[in-house]
Amino acid sequence: MNEPRKLRVAIVGGGCAAMAAAYDLTRPEQRGRFDVTVYQQGWRLGGKGASGRGPRARIEEHGLHIWMGFYENAFRLIQGAYAELGRDPAKCPIADWRDAFFPSSHVGLATQDAQSDWSVWSTLVPPLPGEPGKPLADDLENPFTLQGYLVRWTRIMRALFEIAYHGRAAVPDEPEVGWSLSDLLPQAEALAKMTFGAVETVAGLVENQLRTFARLVALAPVTGAPAIVAQLGAAVLRGLDLLRPSSRSEPQRQRAGEVLELSVAGLLGLMRDGALVDSRGFDVLDEFEFIDWLRRNGCSEEAASSPFLLGLYSLMFGYLDGDRTRPSFAAGQAIRAILRMFFTYRGAFFWKMQAGMGDVIFGPLYEVLRRRGVRFEFFHRLADVKLGTVAQDDAPGHVAALEMLVQAEVIGHEYQPLIEVHGLPSWPATPDWSQLVNGQQLARDGRRFESHWDERHVRRRTLRVGHDFDFVVLAVGGAAVPHVCSELVERDPRWRKMADTMASVATQALQIWTRASMKDLGWKRGPITMTAFEFPFDTWSDMAHLLPAEDWSPSDSVCGLAYFCNVLPESDVRRAGPPDAGYQARIDGIVRENARHWLTNALPRLWPGWCEDDRIRWEELVNWQDAGKDPLAAQFLVGNVNPSDRYVMTLPGSTKYRISPLDRSYDNLTVAGDWTSCSFNVGCVEAAVMSGKLAAHALSGYPALSDIVGFDHP
Repeated sequence: MNEPRKLRVAIVGGGCAAMAAAYDLTRPEQRGRFDVTVYQQGWRLGGKGASGRGPRARIEEHGLHIWMGFYENAFRLIQGAYAELGRDPAKCPIADWRDAFFPSSHVGLATQDAQSDWSVWSTLVPPLPGEPGKPLADDLENPFTLQGYLVRWTRIMRALFEIAYHGRAAVPDEPEVGWSLSDLLPQAEALAKMTFGAVETVAGLVENQLRTFARLVALAPVTGAPAIVAQLGAAVLRGLDLLRPSSRSEPQRQRAGEVLELSVAGLLGLMRDGALVDSRGFDVLDEFEFIDWLRRNGCSEEAASSPFLLGLYSLMFGYLDGDRTRPSFAAGQAIRAILRMFFTYRGAFFWKMQAGMGDVIFGPLYEVLRRRGVRFEFFHRLADVKLGTVAQDDAPGHVAALEMLVQAEVIGHEYQPLIEVHGLPSWPATPDWSQLVNGQQLARDGRRFESHWDERHVRRRTLRVGHDFDFVVLAVGGAAVPHVCSELVERDPRWRKMADTMASVATQALQIWTRASMKDLGWKRGPITMTAFEFPFDTWSDMAHLLPAEDWSPSDSVCGLAYFCNVLPESDVRRAGPPDAGYQARIDGIVRENARHWLTNALPRLWPGWCEDDRIRWEELVNWQDAGKDPLAAQFLVGNVNPSDRYVMTLPGSTKYRISPLDRSYDNLTVAGDWTSCSFNVGCVEAAVMSGKLAAHALSGYPALSDIVGFDHP
């Protein structure tokens, strides 16, 4: 008996979503039903998470890549890959996922006072039980529930009040559930009507109001949002406004007071707008901009400019056109991100990698998928998705072909992308020209295979449905969609609306290697990840732990390594001139000047030892090429302006137009990426993995939707 023909799946793209889809489509549970080929521009996988090994095998990234402790699906994916790969720890330094990651919970926020002086608030975020990616014990312990969110949130509010207005850290141990509504509502009505008297009595009254408000909010999924609860929340905010000066005695108390106010305003808004009882959950709030929504619900200007909010926007690159004066983030997704970030992490708040993301994540995934029989066609750039029919109201559309630009021909059967660094399979920062036909000539021509602006190619290739593929997983970056799906966007109103409402922002990254340690440069707080500092590189992390994974000699005298990143203003991008093969080099030149100015004028406020006698200590930057050269020439920096590298923002009013991987408008096409409607519509690794798993489910029914952690969130 002849076995049924395998279904051929073309996955276009090589980022987290693409790898998650390929991984689930080729699991043993699929019984070999799918023949998967990944088509990838250039020589490496990773998308925005790609990294490469440059001079001295140094790790070069698109930005600061740190995983968060709530990345349940992403950790589960990589844990499975390492277990299947079964590396020998005697031969490979990163053989298990625990070798690949370590907990890193020292976080900081920069604040600026009225005199424009900067200070840093930092803390060790306490670990929570368990490890991300491991099975949740049972449904009762599942943190991804509305009730779970609210109970944790209200307990945190009580603790914040203790810190801000009593000067002591205490997490109340009494539960905020189990109270009778008939008892609480009269109490709430009485408390809401009380007026504030002498300042010394305000704290006691506000504490009673807050306790009752918290108990009622914890019951909100059952009780709805009675008007009296909203009145009580507004009364709490009036009391906090009176108390605010008393929380300014020290930074920790001030920060706690700001977060408490933000929390009360957020919960008040959830109740007023019905998000706790609406079937759409927090999505009902996505029409509003988050900070504006908080203001509308009573948040003060002081709290609205809190470094906690600025830090959230910086972590999410939430600045329209890269302009810090134009923060923009859909309120519902912001609430969801905050709740997951602070209430569902396991182990540590942050998890840092022991090598580049390419080495730790995409190397193992590539090796596992190759063992499973997945083919990788590198140097294939998608030019357009060609339609046979467009989707109509009563019938799905159909993809007929994929138009590809073959950037280079490979000598032999297939391109071998990995190199070995200290026993660790890694991706090089440049292609292996010796594996390419006329490779040396291509190198002399300055081919930039990953640049959207370099369209040079050796031939065109058309992949046809029924011959080369049966199904397509479109897993390119969201900002690339209008460029590689021009026919879809032109002919299909839904795709056109998504493209029109999808905003993205360019980013910039800087990595510096120093001869002096961070302590010698004036940073005394130890390894940290912090944000909300001065633009344009307001987010930074001490990454000196990566130095042993690189290939420095004792004579290089490298002691420190720091990563910096944030948005790249669109004014800089436009100033670079028309796109062409040299466009990326000009953008990188702009980033270099941004870095030079920032290192000169901003960094001394963070690292006082970086400046000595009003002189910047440029000699502390490692420069192994030529002591007389510009020291920045020996550092790594990049402007991420390629459409596939741009960060897709979560703008108010835009999420409803995102297309889901589960969408059936086209019978042989699904989408994958953090730009899709994947139930966690925020640009991050976790969203990309969730989307890739949804794409696999759309084609195969596996994995079950219930197995995608947090997919059924409020």
